[in-house]
Amino acid sequence: MRTTKCQLLVTSLCVMLLGLSIATLSTVTHYGLHFTLISNISLESNAYRAIHNAAFYFGICLSMALILAALLSSAAMVRESQCLTAMGFFCFALAFCGLIPAACWRYTHSTEVENSMMDVYDLVYEEVRRNISSLRRHELTAIHEAFLCCGKHSPFGDTTDIEQETCPSSRVHDAGQDCLREIQDFLKKHMDFISTLLGVTIGFTVYGMILTSFLWFSIHFSSNLDRKGKYILRERPEWTMLCGGAVPHLH
Repeated sequence: MRTTKCQLLVTSLCVMLLGLSIATLSTVTHYGLHFTLISNISLESNAYRAIHNAAFYFGICLSMALILAALLSSAAMVRESQCLTAMGFFCFALAFCGLIPAACWRYTHSTEVENSMMDVYDLVYEEVRRNISSLRRHELTAIHEAFLCCGKHSPFGDTTDIEQETCPSSRVHDAGQDCLREIQDFLKKHMDFISTLLGVTIGFTVYGMILTSFLWFSIHFSSNLDRKGKYILRERPEWTMLCGGAVPHLH
């Protein structure tokens, strides 16, 4: 049991760090400049906004489950409590049930996030090209400054005027640099990091479930063994006092 406790202590510490990392990543993703620029653009077809908000709340809930599992497992290890151990196992299982769908969604919808962001950029760019709204011009300028890119390759003709007006002064000489490619590369790095973090977290979560279940059974059987071998000696009532001494009554 001592080895199990040491392993559970290290696992709980790692799970807590992973939970804090997921919470930090969710916050950075939700409030980061690159993501908020795309999410805050008021378009009816802005599908990224729903993904943006859902990812934040899911990440916060997942991090809370992981941190709670780590705290309960540590307390169960110190107090050797079956109740705390069972609660720690339940939190690990709850986090595991959230991690598996997240990992599956990451691989089955790998291009949905980047496609939704690039669609928003395309719509803003085309509205600026058609001079529909001055607000879109400011939004396009902000996107160019955030992603350090300048314009895109458009099949509708010359876009030099748009790029000179909306690109940062340091990037005007890079006019025609495809912002769609920059957005795609930026998201690929971000999503690769998320995939790695999910994979590591799933591994530690499964290991935590194994350790907490083993600790629960160890506590359960050790408590049963402690109760064995405890007997109470009682004086037999059949004994009678004969001739000044105690002799058993013979049946």
